[in-house]
Amino acid sequence: MPRVSTDQLAARRQQILDGARRCFTRLGYEGATVRRLEEATGLSRGAIFHHFRDKDGLFLAVAEQDAARMADVVAEQGLVQVMRELLHSADDRADSWGGTYLEVLRRSRTDPAFRERWAEQAAGLTRATRARLERQARAGVVRDDLPAAVLARYLELVLEGLVSHLAQDADGHDLDAVLDVVESAVRKR
Repeated sequence: MPRVSTDQLAARRQQILDGARRCFTRLGYEGATVRRLEEATGLSRGAIFHHFRDKDGLFLAVAEQDAARMADVVAEQGLVQVMRELLHSADDRADSWGGTYLEVLRRSRTDPAFRERWAEQAAGLTRATRARLERQARAGVVRDDLPAAVLARYLELVLEGLVSHLAQDADGHDLDAVLDVVESAVRKR
């Protein structure tokens, strides 16, 4: 039997994550049956579950990967930039962070075990947001009359509202201007 390289295993794992993201985004967690996950990834259930313990583990891996990507953007450019990327990727919802994020919010509300497992990822995004706000406040860019924790919470609430808005296929033609307002609300005047 031929050996599979580490790079091939990593590529296969990423193929599964990408297909699963499209499936979870389009159909939600419950609608993403194993059969539909097979179709979305182009792989058998054996191949999928060789890499992931179960559907829940697969969903969590997709969500964790998206959260890590979001945290990287936050660290470099801020949470408003994450929102801008969500807004501009809304036309390609299949690969958007928004679909995964919306499903994370829904599952966190309805599934206590998932909420507990997700807590560390959520805390990581909050830490990245606060750290950036604190750096920006020290640099004189972000307002310093409010604690970074308050500004971070404000931005997180706007993010959740934006994701909800986009999930409803609501008209987003003026949302760039809305995000400009959000950004100006945290900037030093």
